[in-house]
Amino acid sequence: MQVKTHSGLWGVPVQQWRRLTQVGFFLLFVIAPIFDIFRLDLNLKHFIIFGMDWTLGLNDFVAGKDTAGQAAKAIFLHAILPLILVAATVIYVAWKWGRIYCGWLCPHFSIVETINQTLRRAIGKQSLWDKEALPTRNPDGSETKLDAIWWFGVIPLVIICAITWATVLLTYLLPPAEIYGNIWHGTLTRNQSIFLIAGSIAFFVEFMFARHLFCRYACALGLFQSLAWMSNDKAMVIGFQRERAKDCSTCYSACDHVCPMRLNPRNVKRMMFACVQCGQCTDACTQTQSDNPQGNLLEWVNQAYAESEAALNGSTARVIQIKLEKNNSIPIHNTKNKIQS
Repeated sequence: MQVKTHSGLWGVPVQQWRRLTQVGFFLLFVIAPIFDIFRLDLNLKHFIIFGMDWTLGLNDFVAGKDTAGQAAKAIFLHAILPLILVAATVIYVAWKWGRIYCGWLCPHFSIVETINQTLRRAIGKQSLWDKEALPTRNPDGSETKLDAIWWFGVIPLVIICAITWATVLLTYLLPPAEIYGNIWHGTLTRNQSIFLIAGSIAFFVEFMFARHLFCRYACALGLFQSLAWMSNDKAMVIGFQRERAKDCSTCYSACDHVCPMRLNPRNVKRMMFACVQCGQCTDACTQTQSDNPQGNLLEWVNQAYAESEAALNGSTARVIQIKLEKNNSIPIHNTKNKIQS
């Protein structure tokens, strides 16, 4: 029997789409400073965006040609307004779709997941701090067997990721040609060497021991996305068909095991503060419930249906579900809500 997958746009599995977006954005993260798409040049003391110098536009004011009012206007147009537009865009996207940037684009989170899966092959856990090992069985029926030899993959992977991140971040601050050229010829300056060594050590520690803690508690962008998302009761969220909870008895809590943020996807929204909308739980549920005529129990929902997950407790959620069923004359669990633009 063929195992079902959670499909997205054009019938392509959601996780394939997510991997493509992660790889694409990671490559953009690496090459953006090389092609002057975006970087802050400390030598020039201003941003470079799409090959153009982005300054505050105060040269004429410094030269005595502009008035204070014209200078204030320049600052508003070149600094304050762009920040407002970027912040508004980020907040709106998060308000409607949650931490979708984290789960689908963030280059840090893609590294987190890669290290997770490699570490799982070595010790059966996605983090050194997990109390119990994960089942060797995967939702699609395959097995991930433990083998300590994978430690020879974990350590080099973490080292490579740490050095890569430290190097790429330095190219956002200094001309990439200078940095890569100095690395190739072994002519790094003292400050450049200190930055790369300190940065690599810091990222090694973070990637090896605290990558999940960083995502959940230390990432400012993730925190602001979660706060915006929690403020919208109708935002896209993972919905759980609680009236069919007994069907979970045929599963081994696959949705819990695949969650990279260590959440219980069957909880109400207030307990899913750090959800990154990766959809791995819905995919796992779809696979483990392949033989169930009613299908999976976890699904992305939004608008009125999302209110049941934004309720303060499970009993309130069930009341909202009953009202929705009466208003629509059909059970809401028959409605499949995909990611909507």
